[in-house]
Amino acid sequence: MAWPAMLSLVVVNIVDVVDVALIGHLGRETMAAWGYASQCVNLVETLLLSVGIGCVALMARAIGAGDGERASRVLAASLLVSQGVAGVGLLLALIVPRAILRLLDAGPDVIELAVPFFRLLAASMLLYGAAYTFESGLRANKNTRAPMAVAVAVMLVKTLLSVVLIFGFLGAPRLGLLGAGLATLGAHAVGLALYVFISRALARQGLCVTFGWADLRAIRTASRQPGVHGVVADVLRVSLPSMGERLVMSLALLTYFKILSSYGTAAIAAYAIGVRLLSLSWVPGVGFAAAASAFVGQALGAGDSARARRLGFRAMGQALVVMCGMAVAFLFLRRPLARAFTSDEIVAADLAPMMLMLAVAQPFMGTHFALGGVLRGAGDTMTPFLGAAVGNLCFRVPLAWLFARVLGAPLAWVWSALVFDHLARLAVNGSVFLRGRWAQRVGVSVRAG
Repeated sequence: MAWPAMLSLVVVNIVDVVDVALIGHLGRETMAAWGYASQCVNLVETLLLSVGIGCVALMARAIGAGDGERASRVLAASLLVSQGVAGVGLLLALIVPRAILRLLDAGPDVIELAVPFFRLLAASMLLYGAAYTFESGLRANKNTRAPMAVAVAVMLVKTLLSVVLIFGFLGAPRLGLLGAGLATLGAHAVGLALYVFISRALARQGLCVTFGWADLRAIRTASRQPGVHGVVADVLRVSLPSMGERLVMSLALLTYFKILSSYGTAAIAAYAIGVRLLSLSWVPGVGFAAAASAFVGQALGAGDSARARRLGFRAMGQALVVMCGMAVAFLFLRRPLARAFTSDEIVAADLAPMMLMLAVAQPFMGTHFALGGVLRGAGDTMTPFLGAAVGNLCFRVPLAWLFARVLGAPLAWVWSALVFDHLARLAVNGSVFLRGRWAQRVGVSVRAG
């Protein structure tokens, strides 16, 4: 189950890498504007991913227990929550985009370049949130191949639209960064349409991958009954710690981003590229986490805790092997890769040491991602949240601030803070996993309604 999930993530990250490569030719300020806007919208995107985590955990548990009705209602509730999150993000992008960008110390020229792109990205999150909910429903049913096919289609649409709209090919106007935003919006619209079509088709085969008006009415009715515990509350209960985890990570990264601003525009441009490579390096760990979450959830839903433990160890071991291979690749290819993504020698020089730190962090990163997937599948989203809080707030941000603002150390020392972040998260997730209580304690029970 893991390899199609990995390939989907690779494809998604290839789209971002292509964007970086295309926008990198528009100049340093445009690249920095892309980085600032993307970093802000990433906060909304990570919250949407958190809703998907709750959706997979609850749906897999219901499917394992043979409760298809509840699985459909979880999917419907997850869609409602995701649209609420994306709607708030879009509202902020429409009303106060400049204030948000100024908080990150973006310069006036960069802000003016970033605002239209920022708003388009925020609008695309409404479509992405709905699409990711349907994707989560498929993953809860152990179907990772359909999301892989959709990811490939979205990649092709996004790449074609980006090339045409950014540079003005095929008679289109040359829109630059604005064209990249329009391409993102169009690609997510295509992705959502494909997910709706696929989900409806698979539902006719008996899979719990979609919902109907009856499910929405049942959710509404339950929410109005005093003392009744509704499915929306269950989705929020499991998703909120994951949202907290993502929020902590995003706010820490934004603070990290602000600390980097003291090193100049070249460092910001290097980070904008490096963070995409970082996302690409997460792929194996996230892929195994997605597989483990669905398998563990269904095993615990069926009452088989021994199988859930075996799956946990298997996911951890396989992720560790693959991520060690990634570490070797980043170690020996860091300089050629840096030059492949930018023609600016100063940016390339700042990027190379970041990729060295990525190489060191890979084994820790892959293992804690896989273990986080196991715990989330058991309904324990609090432990990964605590791990992210410790790693980011106790290590990454304080160390980066110490190296940059107190010691005035070279940029490579600021990059090194991410290694300590992932090591701390491994310690938290690993200790809870080895203790074994997650296999007996179910975070949210399966019940009708």
